[in-house]
Amino acid sequence: MPTEVKNKVCLIVHDGWGVAAKPGLDGNAIEAADTTNMDTIAKDHSYRILNASGTAVGLSEGLMGNSEVGHLNIGAGRVVWQDIVRIDVSIKKKQFHKNPVIVGTFERAKKSNGRLHLLGLVSTSTRFLRSSPMMSSLMCTFWD
Repeated sequence: MPTEVKNKVCLIVHDGWGVAAKPGLDGNAIEAADTTNMDTIAKDHSYRILNASGTAVGLSEGLMGNSEVGHLNIGAGRVVWQDIVRIDVSIKKKQFHKNPVIVGTFERAKKSNGRLHLLGLVSTSTRFLRSSPMMSSLMCTFWD
């Protein structure tokens, strides 16, 4: 017969519920709302506030997180560095152009006198993309 667990824990992820660093900020929907139920839960039960942006969730400093990134890090129990950060680090360490997949792709195109099509987005926004990987890919064409 299974043993009953006496100390139970419930993890509730309240997506979209942000806690402002300073009260009274313009546009703070949580502060403007009637949060009686949440206030009661917070008063009667223990809870923790998690950082959900920047390096706390594997993004670059100052970048806003999202549900996917937040849930991935909570589930892993550690910071899971996002692809764009890993790419940026490899560019800064001058390792990007040594990536075997990238090198092999460029070598095949050169050897066969073929074409290599690079597809990417360029923007000043860093929310969904960065132009540095695209520029580094272009620079790979000049490195031997």
